[in-house]
Amino acid sequence: MGDTRSTPYALLSGTSMACPHVSGVAALLKMVHRDWSPAAIKSAIMTTARTRDNKKQTIRDYTHEEATPFIYGNGHIRPNRAADPGLVYDITTDDYLNFLCALGFNATYLSNLTETPYFTCPSEPMRLEDLNYPAISVPALDKTFTVTRTYKVHVVAPSGVDVVVTPAELSFSRVGEEKSFSVAMTSKHRRIGKRYTFGRMVWSDGKHYVRSAVSVNVVA
Repeated sequence: MGDTRSTPYALLSGTSMACPHVSGVAALLKMVHRDWSPAAIKSAIMTTARTRDNKKQTIRDYTHEEATPFIYGNGHIRPNRAADPGLVYDITTDDYLNFLCALGFNATYLSNLTETPYFTCPSEPMRLEDLNYPAISVPALDKTFTVTRTYKVHVVAPSGVDVVVTPAELSFSRVGEEKSFSVAMTSKHRRIGKRYTFGRMVWSDGKHYVRSAVSVNVVA
């Protein structure tokens, strides 16, 4: 590359450097869990990541301010924990297609993306926020908003927002069992000074910690 410097280490950042590392972790997880879908692998990597640096301090952005999920995503990946995440947020092919329907793509276009040539969008489109994704983002919170997702829960609510998770405890009797819960968010007062505020939701059985970032923009 023309750089003749010899240094003890090199600092490289950006998606071109992050992608091969995450891809390697995804491949390792697929070896351990051959029945996992791409969405399950992504969920395990995201929900077990950490948001503290190597000194256990809050991650900072390039201006040295406290970073948010819009800067670090879900955090620094931890492959060993991702191999045993406790629970995952899975997404099927139909879930993705219904999500694209909600974005406005029609069945004719979507039929080119699926092995099912006669896929039809549901008569009542899903809400974009209800995709079973391992993070929650509400772009326009107007008083109360509820999202649905499929351990005891611990919530650090975004500033100015009340968050209620129902039920507060999920009990599983077998591997692969599916459970659903809803997250209701209510603004405590009118528009907050910042555009977005951030929090987190963590499911835990005492051993596993499944963390989802919560991003909320209060508009009323």
